[in-house]
Amino acid sequence: MAATARTRIRLLLPAAMVALAVSATTAAASTSSAAPPAHSVTSPGHRAAAKNPKAMLDAWLRLWNGDYTQAPGIISPDFTVHAALLDGGDGSSIRGADGLVAWISQTRAAFPDLRFSLQTGPLIAGHRASVRWTATGTYAGGFPGAKAQPGTTVTFTGTDTLRIKDGRFVEYWLNSDTLQLLTQLHAL
Repeated sequence: MAATARTRIRLLLPAAMVALAVSATTAAASTSSAAPPAHSVTSPGHRAAAKNPKAMLDAWLRLWNGDYTQAPGIISPDFTVHAALLDGGDGSSIRGADGLVAWISQTRAAFPDLRFSLQTGPLIAGHRASVRWTATGTYAGGFPGAKAQPGTTVTFTGTDTLRIKDGRFVEYWLNSDTLQLLTQLHAL
């Protein structure tokens, strides 16, 4: 399998984690998908979110739904990912806000209109937060081994668990229903 194909597979799973999504409000899910320039954080709201786990999760959901300006305000430079990726990787090469944004961008390349929404409200305990999400999007093509036609709508679910330290997310565990996604893409 070519390195490019492995990279695409690796990035698709993160989309699922993306969903972690976040807040108890559904208004965040309707946020515009237009992605402002990455890392142009100027709003004091980003600093306020760092003190409120629910607000951080809301920003996490917006980030996965394409608003990359959320990343610098909620993602630690020490941020790491723990996920079983299709290429056999464990996600440890995805580091910091830039690494996460690159991963999300690559994921969204295969599903440009991908939208994450919460199935249940967030669970917050101490320095950890967890959410159950559903992701729905239109397949644009390019997934290695997929026989589904571009334009196929896919829906898959997952759970994101995040650890918070010093007002930012520092670790991310993704558990997504990869079988559900691969079945819809006719990649099995």
